[in-house]
Formats: sequence, C-alpha cells, structure tokens
Amino acid sequence: MPHPTGADPRPLTGEPLALDLLNTRWVDAEGPRDLLESENGLAIWLSGEPMREAMGPAAPVAGHATLERLLTARTALEALAASAARHEPATPGATAALNEVLSHGRIRRTLGPDGLPESAVEVDDPSWGPAWHAADNWLHLVADRPDRIRPCANDTCVLHFYDISKNGTRRWCSMAGCGNRAKAQRHYARRTGA
Repeated sequence: MPHPTGADPRPLTGEPLALDLLNTRWVDAEGPRDLLESENGLAIWLSGEPMREAMGPAAPVAGHATLERLLTARTALEALAASAARHEPATPGATAALNEVLSHGRIRRTLGPDGLPESAVEVDDPSWGPAWHAADNWLHLVADRPDRIRPCANDTCVLHFYDISKNGTRRWCSMAGCGNRAKAQRHYARRTGA
C-alpha cells in the first residue's frame, strides 16, 4: 500500500466505516473537496481507524482498482443515505448497486481448532475488500438503528453521522463546526431582529 502523505484533512472522521466512506466528500471554505480524487487520498483513507478496524491485520490493497471499487460503493451509499434521510425506501437502483458490491465477497464461517466459531471475509479480488467492508457495514447500521443514520442539519454540509447520543437528538456533524455556525446565526438573527 502506498504510504499516505499528510494527515487526513476531513472535518469529520471516526464514523462507522460506511459513513466514513461517505464523508470522503465534504465542503469547506475552498468549496467541495474529495479525498478519493487521488491514490494518495485513498492511502490516507485506507490507513484510517474505521478501515483498520474492519479489515484487521489484513492490509488493504491501494491502487486504481481499489479506488474505482470504493467510488462505486460510495455512489451506492450516497443514494441509500439520501433515501434514508427522506425516510423513504431505498430505490431499486441503489439497492442493486450495493448488492453488486456485496456480491464480490462473503463471510465464511467455520469451527476453529479450539471449538469456537470463526468468521473470515473472502473477496473475489483483494481490491474489492475495502468496498465490500463498507457495504457490509451499511447492512449492520440499517439492521441496528437505521433512524440513527443522519445527514448534518446544515443545508450546505454534505457529511453524515451515526447518532449514538442517548436520546437520539444529534443534528450536526460536529458542534465545533456546523453546530456553532447555526448557534451564531440564531444569535445574530435575535440581536438584529432579522
């Protein structure tokens, strides 16, 4: 895997893997940004904690094929997240696109030598590994708490998060960013009577 050059520039990291993949696109003062526009950005994303947790000691394969397959998974996840945000069923096209990614891998369950069950992910080609893991993570999120998958409430923000707050009322990708801007705008509107 190419060594990542530089730190992860994204404003929101550490979300579950599927959402972390969605959050490889963001908007800042310079405009729209995309971490996956280069193989260096791919290397940065692959070295992140969500990917390391998903793949364990198996190092993900970086390269053009991995990047293309991740972009395919991200496109499917974007469509699924948009449907979820509107509280609508997933479109057949988005479902088929995610299922296509999932068709390139499987979980093999066996009984280990110690008598305990073991699971291993097998993919058609190592370059499918990161995309497959992100798609599989989406399945876990929608099986667990689909209502907790949310877009940031800031209309100009494109980031997503998994709300783990006790009462499920998180609205912003981060209070330090979008949350503070919303508070400042409300305060300004009250002071100026706007």
